[in-house]
Amino acid sequence: MAADLLYSETERDLAAALSDLLAAAAAPADVVARTEQPETYDAKLWRTVAAEIGIAGLLIPEPLGGAGASYRELAAAAEQFGAAVAPIPYLGSAVVATAALLSAARSAAAAAAADPAAQGPAAPWTSGEGLSGPAAAARAAALRAQAQASSGSAQTAPVSPAAGLLRQLADGSLTAALAVTATAAPRGPFPAAVRVSGRGPAGSPAGGAGSGREGAGGGREGAGAGTVKLRGMVKAVADALPAGALLVPAEGVPNGLFLVEATAPGVHRTPVVSLDMTRQLCDISFDDAEARQIVVGEAARAAVDAGLAAGAAVLAAEQLGLAQRCLDLTVAYVRERRQFARPVGSFQALKHRLADLWTTITLARAASRYAADCLAGDDPDAPVAIALAKSACSEAAVLAAEEMVQLHGGIGFTWEHPAHLYLKRAKAASVTLGTPGAHLAALATLVDLPAPGA
Repeated sequence: MAADLLYSETERDLAAALSDLLAAAAAPADVVARTEQPETYDAKLWRTVAAEIGIAGLLIPEPLGGAGASYRELAAAAEQFGAAVAPIPYLGSAVVATAALLSAARSAAAAAAADPAAQGPAAPWTSGEGLSGPAAAARAAALRAQAQASSGSAQTAPVSPAAGLLRQLADGSLTAALAVTATAAPRGPFPAAVRVSGRGPAGSPAGGAGSGREGAGGGREGAGAGTVKLRGMVKAVADALPAGALLVPAEGVPNGLFLVEATAPGVHRTPVVSLDMTRQLCDISFDDAEARQIVVGEAARAAVDAGLAAGAAVLAAEQLGLAQRCLDLTVAYVRERRQFARPVGSFQALKHRLADLWTTITLARAASRYAADCLAGDDPDAPVAIALAKSACSEAAVLAAEEMVQLHGGIGFTWEHPAHLYLKRAKAASVTLGTPGAHLAALATLVDLPAPGA
């Protein structure tokens, strides 16, 4: 079945609502002023976007309190966030952390299905119509947990840690971040900056946010089981400063993904002066910080990779929105700016540059929409689509921002004009979750393209 690259009515309505909100609450002058403050994230705007509009729960299935939407809707929203250079942690929380937890919930559901002792009585399954991708895959885990909780059987277990966290993310009461360096790309090695340094004290499970009493495989635990101590440092983590919960990949036997409260003893977050202060980085150190196991082994690796892949695809959509806004603002400016008694936009050289930029953005839009559609439909071509979209949209965003600065003339180089916001976001996003070169190299491997001269 051919991919649908057009925007649905739902996607257009969501984009319009966000555009109106961001125009009022995230005006360029306000965003510039916020980058000069100690707290560069707009907590009030994030609460509105996350809880009232429901962006935080778009990917989360309805049984867990989310909207049960797909990556298509989330990508449409990301375009608006990129167009406004919105200083909110949606990428780290509503995309990367949520996708990782959805993968973990899917693994827990598969483990529970393979263990008859962990299964409760038959669940009254509801329709999955309207769901796609990870949301559809996680629905079964959520409904099974609900059925088990209501059965009263001694063999039943409460909602898993992953599902419990997803509930809190869905209603906007919790913000989470995956503790990996901002430049980490999908399909890379498992992050090993943090290691398991010992077991936690019995009877004191860590990770109060979303913690439950069920192991990653779906079975019940004893007191304190699954609680460990972590030690190490992760540098340049995006969207971790406003997070209440950290999802930490840690090296151990086996490797695992762990939940750590961001304010727990032994956790230290150090803000970093970042090129793009609307998405500020921080270094996170763990000094025997208590953590709760979410998933281990291959399931942990899959969860981390799912988060990074989803982040790269949605970041590509954000870059697309940024590029389009840069083009729109530049076209509007050259229509008004006059030189030699005529608009500078009438000069042939500028027409050609803007036409070339429009072509670049249009091609990047096709790649971005295809990646979102592949993720929404759980298409096996998704890794290829994501690599193509991230490389194409990164290059389009940087080019559009550079052209915006240059074609605005002297005013484009001033601090008062928002052009520098777009250029900084474009440059920073181009290396976040994999550089264009890294994604092109991955694309060549995925499609089995031989190297030059091979």
